Amino acid sequence: MADPRMTPHTQTVLRALLGQGVDSGRRVAVLSEGLYGLELSKMTGLPNGTLFPLLERLRQAGWVERHWEADEKAEAEGRPRRRFYRLTPRGAEHAPHALAAAAAARPRGSPHGAQRPGLAGGGA
Repeated sequence: MADPRMTPHTQTVLRALLGQGVDSGRRVAVLSEGLYGLELSKMTGLPNGTLFPLLERLRQAGWVERHWEADEKAEAEGRPRRRFYRLTPRGAEHAPHALAAAAAARPRGSPHGAQRPGLAGGGA
């Protein structure tokens, strides 16, 4: 399994799955239970057409796992079940290092990460 490319979107999703930007009590829940798709989309600002293929790539790399919530909880709340995504032990181990490496490689003054190919100053 190859490690995923650290695109700006990948970095955003990994930070969300690591519970960055949420209070400490919520962070524990994010790390143990994960985030469901709509919640993850709202946190990251990514549309479904970007988010779900990215989550699938992270899953294939062994960094993310998905699971359905219990039927009872969804039924008690009168809604369909949610599919949750959380970091695997491998993802939890590698994601912080990958994010740090991406930040270190980021050109000065670039808020989003490595320069994109084809843009002025970007690599080929």
